[in-house]
Amino acid sequence: MTTTTLLNVLPKDGRDRLMSFSHDVTFPAGTRIFEDGGRADQFWIIRTGSVNLDLQAHGQRAATVETLGHGDLLGWSWLVPPYIWRLGAEAFTFVRAHEFDAAAVRALCNEDPALGLALTRRVLEVIAHRLQITRIRLLDQYAPHGSGTTLTAE
Repeated sequence: MTTTTLLNVLPKDGRDRLMSFSHDVTFPAGTRIFEDGGRADQFWIIRTGSVNLDLQAHGQRAATVETLGHGDLLGWSWLVPPYIWRLGAEAFTFVRAHEFDAAAVRALCNEDPALGLALTRRVLEVIAHRLQITRIRLLDQYAPHGSGTTLTAE
């Protein structure tokens, strides 16, 4: 599940228009990129490095639910009102990424419905994948051993 696939499913002019709303950023290892509950006003395509997505359970240490790398979409909450992060993210290694202004990309999607539909469909695939991975991680961590609740990713 990489965003490179997202870029490849967009028409070239749509891909070029989307990339015009990006700029390059870096995050040193250990940097908190966003927190669960914070405002989701940007998103990233990871160029190099890795980022851990995590979930903070009450009274528990944050649990990593997935590690993202080259080509992956970091952040999808920017597309779904009320535009609040549903997980946290931390740079596991030094990260280089394309950062996108979410409001500008949403406006682009409204202006170009075909591009908006293609982008939304791909982001929905990412959301479904992340939900499945999160379910598996949580069941592995919290389900009673041998309960037969382990799932496989789709």
